[in-house]
Amino acid sequence: MSYIFLHLRKVHDSVHDLSMKLQYNEPKLFTGGVDITNWYKLSKADQKRALSKDWYVYYSFRNPKTNKLVRQTNLKGGTNVFKDKLRRCTALNILKKGLMTLLDEGYNPYKDNLTFLEYLEKREKEKVKIKSKNKTKKKKKVLLEVPMVIESTDDAIKVVTISIEDAFILGLETKANILATGSYTRFKSRINRFKVWLEKEGFDFKCDINTLNKKTVIQYLNTVLQNTSPRNRNNARTDIGSLFQVLVDNDVILDNFVRKINVLKAIPKRNKTYTPTQLKEVLNYVKTNDPVLHLFVQFFSYNFLRPIEVCRLRIGDLDLEDKKLYVRAKNQLVKTKIIPDILIKELPDLTKFRKDDFLFTPDAIGGTWETLEENKRNFFTKRFKKVKDHFDLGIEYGLYSFRHTLITKLYKEMAKNATPFEVKSKLLLITGHATMSALELYLRDIDAVLPEDYSNLLE
Repeated sequence: MSYIFLHLRKVHDSVHDLSMKLQYNEPKLFTGGVDITNWYKLSKADQKRALSKDWYVYYSFRNPKTNKLVRQTNLKGGTNVFKDKLRRCTALNILKKGLMTLLDEGYNPYKDNLTFLEYLEKREKEKVKIKSKNKTKKKKKVLLEVPMVIESTDDAIKVVTISIEDAFILGLETKANILATGSYTRFKSRINRFKVWLEKEGFDFKCDINTLNKKTVIQYLNTVLQNTSPRNRNNARTDIGSLFQVLVDNDVILDNFVRKINVLKAIPKRNKTYTPTQLKEVLNYVKTNDPVLHLFVQFFSYNFLRPIEVCRLRIGDLDLEDKKLYVRAKNQLVKTKIIPDILIKELPDLTKFRKDDFLFTPDAIGGTWETLEENKRNFFTKRFKKVKDHFDLGIEYGLYSFRHTLITKLYKEMAKNATPFEVKSKLLLITGHATMSALELYLRDIDAVLPEDYSNLLE
């Protein structure tokens, strides 16, 4: 039966339009007596029981003597060597398409003087003759279709599952339902850049997804590294690996080899801390020339939030009576922070706004602002760039410089009357770091902890 399958899987490549009255019903799949559309709702025991049975394609053809539809021999094609639902269904659907095309072409088990196998062999020979006359087609670069081997051997069995194009669609659609809008936008952008590279390299997107291998992904990541940075290369690796993990989770591929590709060391670029004089001059300038940006900076630095988290704040997220705010954070559903008195004094009257109004808009405090969160964050980043240009500050300074500066100031003030451990324990509650180790690493990176003058030790 496996030899028949090897022919049938190619049959549906070319369909001939013949006008004839159908003498058969559409081939159907027998899948162990269960509805495979609800496969993942079945228990493991029911799935195992279904897979223990033979799956096959069945159909009926009209007997010319009785003029009644008669059930024909079931076609298994060796597909039951597969022990999982996905590959069995994939193989059976190829069988079904091939059989349907043969029937459309006019195959009649009652009239042809050939056995089913002989009919297939004859058809393939005729097809080869036609192809030999047309050798002028332009060749694509790399990918050969993975052969369909349906034999019970100890060798690994490879099967055409879904095409590269369909695999990418599956991955993107799945991630669209999981990731936040901003995260999905970045994910889709990186995956699309990978697709563009594959197209330039001559990959055929109709070929099996299994033709993309570890070497191919490494070659792409090397181009990302050469054109950008180790960090971008690592981010591309993460998102491509995430896409392939979706394929593993959906039984499309067996292994996520992208996760086995090494991560390069990427030194993060941190904003530089302001000097006390710089901090005073910059804040005074912003307060005078851009009050909205000034309050934005205060929320960002006094509450130790991320800029995008400040952009998410709505009027209803602030509880001024209890001096708390509630914001959707990167690593948790809702993060609760206290609002220090120094910030409450800067707030205007918020009672005139609706609770679902955003706290920050381009021109005023409180109101509507319908755009992506990333656009809002970029808006204030570019707005602060004008301040940097005024003071001729380099790329090493930015919004995060305010946070680094204020945390350094907090540490030094608290260290005057407490031990280093006590200071870090209090800072942990203020900054929102997940662990003490993460806080200590951050403090070292921004040089918040410096030794006292040791000149006397050198005399």
